[in-house]
Amino acid sequence: MIELQDLHKSFGDREVLKGISATFENGRTNLIIGQSGSGKTVLMKNIVGLFTPDSGKILYDGRNFVNMTSKERVMLRREMGMIFQSAALFDSMSVLENVMFPLDMFSDDNRTDRIKRAKFCLERVNLTGAEDKFPGEISGGMQKRVAIARAIALNPKYLFCDEPNSGLDPKTSLVIDELIHGITEEYDMTTIINTHDMNSVMGIGEHIIYLYEGRLEWTGTKDEVMSTTNERLTSFIFASDLLRKVKDMNQ
Repeated sequence: MIELQDLHKSFGDREVLKGISATFENGRTNLIIGQSGSGKTVLMKNIVGLFTPDSGKILYDGRNFVNMTSKERVMLRREMGMIFQSAALFDSMSVLENVMFPLDMFSDDNRTDRIKRAKFCLERVNLTGAEDKFPGEISGGMQKRVAIARAIALNPKYLFCDEPNSGLDPKTSLVIDELIHGITEEYDMTTIINTHDMNSVMGIGEHIIYLYEGRLEWTGTKDEVMSTTNERLTSFIFASDLLRKVKDMNQ
């Protein structure tokens, strides 16, 4: 579980995060949503340690990330998996080598076991047989699946996904969503997804926090989204005519 307590972050005179408190639970897909400029990217960067908050706590199963030493932070980061907006694969490495990269960096296993683990992760994302291909030889959806395999290679406790469906067609996005959701349940990870994709919200939004101008405006589930009376959230979520019609049908 990851818990945020009264998190504040400013850049110069501009306060971006204004006292955010939230809890992200194990085994659930936790989504951060909000308009551009709402603070969700800054929030994610604070949670993973790319930014340091001005005040507040970030608790990883009770451990305060903010007050950790550099050595303690390095150890905690070994418990994290990350999926970036672009798959962020190494073009000069094969699919197998990309998945092995964190294992080569951090695992004490011998090479045979590292290869076995990488192949298992590729099998888990349905990419058996693609080990020797290079990123430029596979589709965008396959690249995202390689990124997921790499993210789970070290069997992380915490998984962070930054716009994992960016640039993908709706069908492939659904595959990625279901894969992330399935892996989250299977490994009982604390998964946090930063997304603009309303299909993801309605599909796998087990716990959703909505940010508005740097504040936590609303929290709930995908089912509660459909009946929310929060006007700002309604305006954001149901900007799509299709989603608005779905809501009207359910009323």
